[in-house]
This record gives sequence, structure tokens and C-alpha cells, in this order.
Amino acid sequence: MDVTKVGSILSTPDNKPAISGPGSFGTVLNNLLTELNTSQIKADEALKGFLSGQIQDLHQVVAATEEAKLMFELAVQVRNKVIEAYQEIARMQF
Repeated sequence: MDVTKVGSILSTPDNKPAISGPGSFGTVLNNLLTELNTSQIKADEALKGFLSGQIQDLHQVVAATEEAKLMFELAVQVRNKVIEAYQEIARMQF
């Protein structure tokens, strides 16, 4: 499916995007996925540091791991809602 055509759906009659700027859905989603990736990397580094003996505080490792886990669960729920909304739109009759 070509997702570049979505922009034509979200445009006004004068061919300007209806949603644009730093707060657009794509930008927000991209930023959140970048944060998710960063938290996953941070958790991996904390675990590697603990296993190698560089980090002595287990609390630090657990906190980083739980943060990454919660962010991942949030991303999965957002994905589920987006898919659910897409399926609802696909069922609409025009």
C-alpha cells in the first residue's frame, strides 16, 4: 500500500495540508518511536554494564528496563488503536 497518498486525503480544497507543522501526527509518531528506540538502547547498555561490573546499582538497571518495557507497551497499544481506526475507516461506505 502506498502511504504517500494519505497526504492527498488530508488536504484542504486549495491543496494545502490540513495538518502540518511540528505537531503533525507523523512527526509526533516519529519522535515517540525515536524515544522508544533510545530507551531500549539505554536499557541494553545498563544491563551490559551491570553484567560487566561497571554498574553496581541494580536499581538503575531495573528502572531503565522497566521504562523501556512501559514505553514498548505504550507503543504497541498506540499501534493497535491506529490499526483499529484504519479498519473502522476501511469499513465505512462512501
